[in-house]
Amino acid sequence: MTDPIAAPEEEGLDKPLGDLRSVLIAGESIEAWAVQRRMFALAQRRVLVAATSGRLMIISRPLLGGFELVSVRWQDLEEVTLRVGVFGADLGVRAGRATDLASLGAQGAQRVELKGLRKLQAQSVYRICQAQDQAWREKRRVRELEELRARSGGIQVMAGAPLSAAAAGGDDAMRRLQEAKQLLDARLITDAEYEAIKAKIVAS
Repeated sequence: MTDPIAAPEEEGLDKPLGDLRSVLIAGESIEAWAVQRRMFALAQRRVLVAATSGRLMIISRPLLGGFELVSVRWQDLEEVTLRVGVFGADLGVRAGRATDLASLGAQGAQRVELKGLRKLQAQSVYRICQAQDQAWREKRRVRELEELRARSGGIQVMAGAPLSAAAAGGDDAMRRLQEAKQLLDARLITDAEYEAIKAKIVAS
């Protein structure tokens, strides 16, 4: 894969892009990056955001030197938004608490706004974020469906079993039906999949 940061066209980006390369892990590749326009970086040096094969990386550089890195794993990404204006684009990222995204804001914060990115670059990063978000949503949907199918694998109530055991089996069936309905309402399974699971639970 061609390195998209091999030859930056804009002056002054060699150092932040070098910082970005320095923190890549083995086998990790950069798919797109975006830098903040100068007019939006008055109190600090420009922020750089990059989408790699495994995560979203945000590099901020204080005026006194060095840099700070925030990484968001794709599986922790919950939402990404893009707003394109006249002078630049704003990228909004929300992630789960498992990431260190909270270090950019208040205790327990889960969202960061990247203001004034170059528009075409921000759109490239946004497209990769959306693709990764959809891919991980599908992975979670498949996993949750497999878990639900495993849990709906039959309730055995023996003839002559105590009434409490039968009642417990009925409660378990009701719970699994409710779980299936929740997956359907969340659009994690289709109507056909829901009906098949329901039929299996009722018949067991």
